[in-house]
Amino acid sequence: MSAVDRSRLPVPGADRPFRFPRIARRMLPNGLELRAVTHRAVPVAAVVLLVPGGSSVDPADMHGLVSITAGLLDEGSRGQSALDVADRVARIGGELDLDVGVDAVVVGMTTLDRFLDTGLALVHEVVTEPNLANDDFNRIRNLRLERLSQLKDHAGAMADRAFARVLYGAHPYGHLSLGSEPSLNTMTVDHARVLHGAMFTPSGSTLIVVGDRPEEELLDAAAAVFDSWRASASPITINRESALAPPPAAPEVTLGVLSRPGAAQSELRIGHACAPRSTPDYHVLLLLNTILGGDFVSRLNLNLREQKGFTYGVRTGFNLRRGIGPFVMQTSVGTDVTAPAIHEAWREIRDIAASRPATADEVALAFASVSKGYPRGFETAGQVARSVAQLALHGLPDSYFEQFVPRLSQVTAEDVAAAARRYLDPAKMTTLIVGDLDKIVGSLPALDLGQPQVLTIEP
Repeated sequence: MSAVDRSRLPVPGADRPFRFPRIARRMLPNGLELRAVTHRAVPVAAVVLLVPGGSSVDPADMHGLVSITAGLLDEGSRGQSALDVADRVARIGGELDLDVGVDAVVVGMTTLDRFLDTGLALVHEVVTEPNLANDDFNRIRNLRLERLSQLKDHAGAMADRAFARVLYGAHPYGHLSLGSEPSLNTMTVDHARVLHGAMFTPSGSTLIVVGDRPEEELLDAAAAVFDSWRASASPITINRESALAPPPAAPEVTLGVLSRPGAAQSELRIGHACAPRSTPDYHVLLLLNTILGGDFVSRLNLNLREQKGFTYGVRTGFNLRRGIGPFVMQTSVGTDVTAPAIHEAWREIRDIAASRPATADEVALAFASVSKGYPRGFETAGQVARSVAQLALHGLPDSYFEQFVPRLSQVTAEDVAAAARRYLDPAKMTTLIVGDLDKIVGSLPALDLGQPQVLTIEP
């Protein structure tokens, strides 16, 4: 037996290339696109229905209508109650979930592969034949009104809501999916029924099926159930492209404060409307974000948390969407260090875009952070199905996931520096504070961000 030299670390081998399984496609006569992927790891099937148009297609006077309509889908169908539907899902070992994003509504079902046909039928049923009952509508609306009331005491929720409004104004991205008290109190179940007929249509939607069988069998199973789907008559039309309109050129305010008297902490947001998901600089922005505030060893976290002790954590993100999404820095700090924390955050944002650009070592570390765990995002059938849904939503090629790491590896420090100059524009950014105005107002002029404006948010 040879001796082991423990004085030297082992040399890591080369990364294995990532291979994403083949995606088979079929277009049904009703306009529904089918995509199928074989996933042999375990006998589990996942079904994901992507319906384009999320909260961004809410009517201007009824914010929250898309979310509440989608929330009614699993409240019973074909005259059966929500408990009846939940029991049917449980009998096949399934899990039914609904997600309302800014750009799409996603209905998902995970079950054992041998129950795929039953799972497909259940998804078809809840989407095309929901009860949309008045009692269910009123109950969900009351729950959401109560939730809105609770969120008035949650600084993070207040900041997110105000930040969206300040950046986007009346743009479709200017409100959150939960809606507001005035809009929820205005809408009725009839509004939900009309919206359902207009929005949940086969044409333009995509159904993804992932399971432990050949792709053609998966496509056949999906077609057998969803070929009968027909759009319902509706007196309204949905503009699914409304969010692609440009947002305001500049935010409403450069320094805004939502007052919370007596708050021990200040919730902070800094950012601006930045770029769409389709930007060719997507991979560069991922590494830029990782270096700036997307990782524990990012510049902002090392500064505000590790060096200054202002916060338990700070993060940044390029929240890229079909339309122009925001860049945002967010954190929570003690009231007494509100102004110093904002000063340091702004310094890091300005420095990476100007005087202290990203170094080659930082880019290499960011690449390792993003790429090394990348395959973990495709381990389960559900993860694969939702990944394919993202391809459909953003019009990305089937080869995208295999190309991701190689393209990421080509990003240089010069690319990151150029992206920081282009996408982190101080002239377009706003700073938002949710905190005790009386205690912090005297320290704000020194930030040189303009006159602070006291904001209010609708109930």
